[in-house]
Amino acid sequence: MVIAIARFAVRRRKAVLAAAALFVVLSIALGAGVVSRMSGAGFSDPASASSRAGWALSSQFHTGTPNFVLLVKTRGGVDAPDVTAAGQQLTAQLSAEPGVANVVSYWTAGRASVLRSRDGSEAMIVARLLGGDDNSTSRGHELDKAYAGTHGPLTVRAGGVTVVYGSVKEHIQHDLSRAEMIVFPVTFVLLVLVFGGVVAALLPLVIGAISIVGTLLVLRVMTSFTDVSVYSLNLTTGLGLGLAIDYALFVVTRYREELARGASYDDAVVASARTAGRTVAFSATTVALSLAALLVFPLFFLRSFGYAGIAVVVIAALGALLVLPALLSVLGPRIDKGQIFARKPADSTHGFWHTTALAVMRRPLVAGLAVIAVLVVLGLPFLNIRFSLPDDRVLPSSAAAQQTQQALRDDFSGRAGEPVIVVAPTAVVAPAEQAAYAARLSRLPGVDAVQPVPGGTGEGFAMVVIPRVEAMSAAAKTLVHDIRRTPAPAPVLVGGRSAELVDTEQSLANKLPLAAIIIAAAMFAVLFLFTGSVVVPVKALILNLLSLTATFGAMVWVFQQGHLGWLVGHPITTGALDTTMPILMFCVAFGLSMDYEVFLLSRIKETYDAGADNTTAVAVGLERTGRLITAAAALIAVVWIAFMSSSVTFIKMLGLGMALAVIVDATLVRGVLVPAFMRLAGDWNWWAPRPMRRLHDRFGVQEGDVVPAAWPQSEAGRTTERV
Repeated sequence: MVIAIARFAVRRRKAVLAAAALFVVLSIALGAGVVSRMSGAGFSDPASASSRAGWALSSQFHTGTPNFVLLVKTRGGVDAPDVTAAGQQLTAQLSAEPGVANVVSYWTAGRASVLRSRDGSEAMIVARLLGGDDNSTSRGHELDKAYAGTHGPLTVRAGGVTVVYGSVKEHIQHDLSRAEMIVFPVTFVLLVLVFGGVVAALLPLVIGAISIVGTLLVLRVMTSFTDVSVYSLNLTTGLGLGLAIDYALFVVTRYREELARGASYDDAVVASARTAGRTVAFSATTVALSLAALLVFPLFFLRSFGYAGIAVVVIAALGALLVLPALLSVLGPRIDKGQIFARKPADSTHGFWHTTALAVMRRPLVAGLAVIAVLVVLGLPFLNIRFSLPDDRVLPSSAAAQQTQQALRDDFSGRAGEPVIVVAPTAVVAPAEQAAYAARLSRLPGVDAVQPVPGGTGEGFAMVVIPRVEAMSAAAKTLVHDIRRTPAPAPVLVGGRSAELVDTEQSLANKLPLAAIIIAAAMFAVLFLFTGSVVVPVKALILNLLSLTATFGAMVWVFQQGHLGWLVGHPITTGALDTTMPILMFCVAFGLSMDYEVFLLSRIKETYDAGADNTTAVAVGLERTGRLITAAAALIAVVWIAFMSSSVTFIKMLGLGMALAVIVDATLVRGVLVPAFMRLAGDWNWWAPRPMRRLHDRFGVQEGDVVPAAWPQSEAGRTTERV
């Protein structure tokens, strides 16, 4: 199939390039407005108890948890007559706004202490903005602009989850534009150095551009059917450009090798498809299947990354297998136009990576255990990981929304803006029993006050629990569990931000085994079909898990524990990480690591099948791919590092984590652990039970035509007989 695609691209090169240009134009025209249709929410499970509690509170009691707050600061104290009059007027003004409900302020709620700061200089006005997450976020942004500022004796700042999410979305869009402005020129310069010329360096950027704009079109279509997170755009850019670099680098390198052997330009295109093209197809399959595991999670934040990731992988692979061959065929000798320096022909038996592989394989246990020790030490902080949901502290401390939320956190004893809600949707409960239940809740540690919710449809009851603890803290999670364990007069649902955190953690934990099985099974199947071995897939799984554990440990050490703040722009440290980030990074990084695994194994197995012994095959395969893998990893790392310039913490973490994962995988894992393991396993690397061997003979794919060669025995020699 890959060869047929390449031959078609060569024969119909002008038509292919015209179709690609038309696709880009349509993608830009139709996908350019996708951002306005994307959501900044998606961090909760819609089927969880906390989500159902919110729905019941809205449908039966026509209220909900506050999502908009006005923080009012005064000079003469919140009880001064002029301040009281101005506060009441501001409350009435906000109540009259369209789309605003359940407005309560210190001056209209009997001067409730939970709405007054400890020193009496500040007070709160809380409200609920109607509509879905996106509508309420947009409305929060409008009200922020309308009310922030001076109103007589009052100085007003806006906050609440709607304002925070709106600020995060705004920062993300700005940061993404800045990252793209950084990454494209820097990547182009590095590509010129890697390819040795300007024209060849443009090829990955062309494939990357097609991948990115094409994915925008896919996401635009997806927004017509489901919610899509705006944060998935970061993965679209990072992965689209990264995979384009990977695939173009391997195809063009193999194309140049074929030209050096005397092939014509068109024949070299087809030959590169027969070898590197098949490797690209297998690599894309592994990456796409890894990202498909994100679709099992109920949070559309994670599913959105699955949509974007699968789309960008498929389009990047099609670009490398269809558009790139057409470009190479059209360019012919002009691929070396603008050449800055002559590229040395590759030497399979002499070079840095060949020497490194042989050195490792002389002492495989020593080298392997040393690297494993380093990775284990890096991974130790992961044992202390703590989770939370994104809040205002993912923003920089200079952001107005963050400053408002921090003032609410520091200056007020209660957390009236982030209450825990308790709803009994259907049961009819006597007032005395409700009062007794409220009394039990008020005695729980961490509870400041319990207030009944008036109204309703005649059935059930609802209460608002004002906590004294911060909503994303471990104490808040304990409070949610305590509320759920407290005897109630009827079945109740517990909601609010703290309950969302508890339920989200549980939802992710429930789906994580299925996601892991999907990734492991897909990886095993693809590598088995590629190599015919059952040992190689197991080795790949173990080494990838070890590498990713080190990456996660580093993320805990930097972003949870607060080390190296100067390196990542001094983000606010909360002592916890966003619950979704490790899962997202695992799926993306696992896919990319399998990308390099397939590229390396393709050359090792090709050499082994050509008659070389196991040790020679590993050394030659690493020499042939080592420079390419490290160059590709360095380029992809630059792409991800650009995202560290983001002002949003979890985007910084994604950028640093992915860059570190790629670098560790391309150096310590591919350069040391793979040669060490394969030297210890010897020819057993390629072993499979007879039934599976027959299965591979029937359905497996060979890596191109193998030309027998008189390979010399390595100094380590053969370790076992071929099986």
